[in-house]
Amino acid sequence: MDFELSDEIEQIRSELQKFAENEIEPVASEHDREEKTPHELIEKGAEMGLTGIQIPVEYGGAGYDSLEGAVIVEELYAADPGCAGAILGTAFGSEAILEFGTEEQKEEYLPPLAKGEKICGSAISEPDTGSDVSSVSTRAEKDGDEWVINGNKMWITNGSVGDFFVVLCRTDPEAEGRYNGFSQIIVESDRDGFEADKITGKLGIRASDTAELIFDDVRVPEENLVGNRGMGFLQQMQFFDETRTQVAAQGVGIAKGAADRALEYAQEREQFGQPIAKFQAIQHKLATMFTDLEAARNLTYKSAWSVDNRDEQLTTLASMAKEYASRVAVDVANEAVQIHGGAGYVDDFDVERFYRDAKITQIYEGTTEIQKNIIARELLGKGF
Repeated sequence: MDFELSDEIEQIRSELQKFAENEIEPVASEHDREEKTPHELIEKGAEMGLTGIQIPVEYGGAGYDSLEGAVIVEELYAADPGCAGAILGTAFGSEAILEFGTEEQKEEYLPPLAKGEKICGSAISEPDTGSDVSSVSTRAEKDGDEWVINGNKMWITNGSVGDFFVVLCRTDPEAEGRYNGFSQIIVESDRDGFEADKITGKLGIRASDTAELIFDDVRVPEENLVGNRGMGFLQQMQFFDETRTQVAAQGVGIAKGAADRALEYAQEREQFGQPIAKFQAIQHKLATMFTDLEAARNLTYKSAWSVDNRDEQLTTLASMAKEYASRVAVDVANEAVQIHGGAGYVDDFDVERFYRDAKITQIYEGTTEIQKNIIARELLGKGF
């Protein structure tokens, strides 16, 4: 096995580290505190091709594969998870258009995302349905040559700043089978009857916009249907295999950012006449933190490789990587705060923010418990 990354990826990593140090880190605390979207960073990120990292070149994107994307996610999240999510998440949900959309949809919706001119979102979760995607109740009914959509979506990334959303709807409520009868439909945010209510007071990733979406007789043309009618649930499951790998990369980035800061602080902070890094208790913490980080990174990279090669272990690896890397992110951030002591409990140091930001990786794109269910199902067989 070749564990060496290409020169191109290493060059990308180097450029991202400079971007993070010069542009993200100086303003990260401000955007977290004020819970505001970093539009200026999104514009700068667009100039570097970061707003469409996996959109193909023919549609104006950078065309990076999943492994390259994982490296990019890791580096930016190591700088600040909230701002990184705002920059890299501008095209969130466009995967469905790329994979299942018509050529007309791709040409209309993907180039503006790649250029950073528009922002997209994926609208799946609802107030009463989080992990249980098959219980989505938002309805889309045909009326002539239009879809009429009614319902609510909750915890939607880019909800109050997005220009359009790929919305999972129940289009065929009488369809047999729990996973049938769902479709994905593109809904522009300037449609009559559409409303977004920004969610504030989040524990973490406050620079990344989150909102509740309300659809009150929202009408869109029938050509806004993504892929085949009734196949929305299956489309989403494929979508999750890819996005869970990216959440794993987020976890790796958060752990890296927290661990690096703890290592630096331990060498500077003195107690009893010497740096606290001289104490074996601190050394053991750092050893565990960086060992877990490296393990999470390798599992995540393998999952990303599996996405790129459509390996038969894709679903298992994606859930393993997401579950493990998110756990490592929380544990490492926790230890980073502990190493900082009282200083880590206030926002004078970044580890306080990383500690808050880490938790979401265990919740969105399927909770830790759901990932374990998936892993067990794949091991035992789907019919077990």
